[in-house]
Amino acid sequence: MLNFYKIVKENLSFNRFQYRDTVCLEYTCPIDAEHIGIFSKNDYVVHVLSGKKTYRTIDGEWTLTPGQTLYLKKGAEVIHQYFDDEYCMLGFFLSDDLIRETYNEVRGQTSLKQENSQSDFRGLEINSSNYLEGYFHSMLSYFRGENRPPDHILVLKLKELLINLMNGNPSLTSYFNRLADTDRPSLEHVMEKNFCFNLRIEDYAELSHRSLSSFKREFNQIYQQSPGKWLLQRRISHAANLIANSEGSVSQIAYQSGFEDLSHFSRAFKQVTGRNPTDYKKKLLTV
Repeated sequence: MLNFYKIVKENLSFNRFQYRDTVCLEYTCPIDAEHIGIFSKNDYVVHVLSGKKTYRTIDGEWTLTPGQTLYLKKGAEVIHQYFDDEYCMLGFFLSDDLIRETYNEVRGQTSLKQENSQSDFRGLEINSSNYLEGYFHSMLSYFRGENRPPDHILVLKLKELLINLMNGNPSLTSYFNRLADTDRPSLEHVMEKNFCFNLRIEDYAELSHRSLSSFKREFNQIYQQSPGKWLLQRRISHAANLIANSEGSVSQIAYQSGFEDLSHFSRAFKQVTGRNPTDYKKKLLTV
């Protein structure tokens, strides 16, 4: 899978600005593949200017068209591309530090509505408002201008975005509240929300904001086994559930469970369940 955050951070061909670990840009997708797997260690906001894309995570799927905005938490997703019109978006890759700083500044100064329940989400479509539309329009003038705005202006603009997002989105405000009280993402949450994507162990460490050695050590303390063994068992369990409860083909289910090689999937599935995927499906149908 492609490290989307790294691509936008290092690619000088985009109209982009960076403040510490936060990156914002105007982005026209240069990749012509129909499906792309990507991941980001930062949460990010997508605002579509033209074209259409579908974003699929383990929890849901969103098809975005011009004027729509999506908030995606750090993690992986598969993107389906359409080629009727050029896809262009504004992207804001927001560091946890900037979110914490902004939330802590406003939490005691204004009334912020939060959800009473601890609801979780990987992606959240953001309702349009005059404030947000005005904000995105104002950012275009920065992206398309000749000079980079000074850091203090850029920070204020990024905080303006976060405050606008909190207004009218109680679930997002609740998430920011929880994030403000932690120093790094939950390793368990990262694994449960991203196990079904074909990521390397190093990628999971990056998503959880840990060094590889710290990630492996903490993982073993939590799960009492290695990341590789846990991932194999978790993916096979997920695949078995899809075989039992969906109409997808074996190749589709393999891909949706984090396997990109069908023969490897079949061998691993038989190793764990005692049957290959086709025989497993037939057995279920005869019960």
